[in-house]
Amino acid sequence: MTQEELFKNLIAHTKEYGFIFPSSDIYDGLSAVYDYGQMGSELKNNIKKYWWDAMTKLNENIVGIDSAIFMHPKIWKASGHVDAFNDPLIDNKDSKKRYRADVLLEDHIAKIEAKIEKEVEKGKKKFGDAFNEEQFRATNPNIQRNKEKIDQIKTKMADALNNNDLVALKQLILDCEIVDPISGTRNWTDVRQFNLMFSTQLGNISDESGILYLRPETAQGIFVNFLNVQKSGRMKIPFGIAQIGKAFRNEIVARQFIFRMREFEQMEMQFFVRPGEELKWFEKWRETRLKWHLAIGLGRENYRYHDHEKLAHYANAATDIEFNFPFGFKELEGIHSRTDFDLGRHQEFSGKKIQYFDPEQNTSYIPYVIETSIGLDRTFLALISAAYKQEKLENGEERVVMKFHPALAPVKVAVLPLTKKEELTAVAQKIMQELKFDFNCQYEEKDTIGKRYRRQDAIGTPYCVTVDFDSIQDGMVTLRERDSMSQERVPIEKIHPIVENKVSMKRLLEQI
Repeated sequence: MTQEELFKNLIAHTKEYGFIFPSSDIYDGLSAVYDYGQMGSELKNNIKKYWWDAMTKLNENIVGIDSAIFMHPKIWKASGHVDAFNDPLIDNKDSKKRYRADVLLEDHIAKIEAKIEKEVEKGKKKFGDAFNEEQFRATNPNIQRNKEKIDQIKTKMADALNNNDLVALKQLILDCEIVDPISGTRNWTDVRQFNLMFSTQLGNISDESGILYLRPETAQGIFVNFLNVQKSGRMKIPFGIAQIGKAFRNEIVARQFIFRMREFEQMEMQFFVRPGEELKWFEKWRETRLKWHLAIGLGRENYRYHDHEKLAHYANAATDIEFNFPFGFKELEGIHSRTDFDLGRHQEFSGKKIQYFDPEQNTSYIPYVIETSIGLDRTFLALISAAYKQEKLENGEERVVMKFHPALAPVKVAVLPLTKKEELTAVAQKIMQELKFDFNCQYEEKDTIGKRYRRQDAIGTPYCVTVDFDSIQDGMVTLRERDSMSQERVPIEKIHPIVENKVSMKRLLEQI
């Protein structure tokens, strides 16, 4: 089964088991907008809690806020979004389809990278146990040639984007001989800029002064509240402000399921430091954020750093943490050293002094900022992509299982009476009553126990508790573990501590 087929199966699975639904589904959906179902919203909330606790509980100098989606329009002028928050748009004249020029080039690069991986696979088959992958990648002429191609394209693309050179961007598309995937032609229009912000009107004011924007990021709500948080919380540099919230972007081409959407959630933390100390803190947060990801248990091989070769004008360091999605390595989180650009711009446009008095240095300054910004929806996609497994069992049967880290699983434990007999359901309901205050539980009576196990596997429940007729006599139940499918008899009073030990968020946080 190809990765594409597996991804389609995953998307179908998320709908069937209540993780993600197309928005407005009974009206045939709305492009690039999705609703999170009963399992999806639980998983999403668990991710949020893990991130929030990692920021605010583990760091005494980081606090959280929740700023408004609507903000004064001058904020977006100061931040540069009104003038420069654009994507390069290009159309194919034959298919009439619209694309992001940079995404066309990224897809072209991905195809070249796939050739490199194919070459590596051939080497593995040819040399077997004697295969040295690192040496092979460094010496194989085909790989070196393709790597050189990739480097050249990336350099030219970065130069064109940073210089807003739309002519050079189109020429690069032509030079790479990129064809439209639908028409198969290279009949492209010129590249033009497209602003990504959604606008609306304030009250009954219909002229330009009444324009408001749906925020395209959550960071600016943190920056404009810097003084409020610092003074009310008596915060001392260095300190951070964290926020989880919705953001909106009018994407030209939203694609790859929930990877790129028009309405999404971000988890951002802005860390304010002394000027001159920003690169030290940048390295610290670069390492800390990767530890956060690795603790989830999706495998170190599925993550990589991507250091930015070309930096935004306001940054002096930037890196992405990329994840190996079913469609290749893509950005999951960005860590940026933004200098004093944001606070400085808001000081300029608001006319208000936004500075910090440092008692140790006896001076005032605009703090520098280290930003960590992660997409909640992309993290959700990374989790379900890595967790989704189609397994063939020893008895010849097959099962689909979501192998979430137990602390993040939507349902922690399922309580299952073997049959609907009253004497069994009474014991099962009592167990349910004892567990539901601490864990998200499900209670199921319908179908055979085997079918119920499969349903719980499909939503990723770490433990199933089966109450049988012996349970009435000996006070023992069968505890089934999801990944190994092992079963053991345990006393009813031991269920809670066993489950708690497995699903506690503390187990995740201790690894950071």
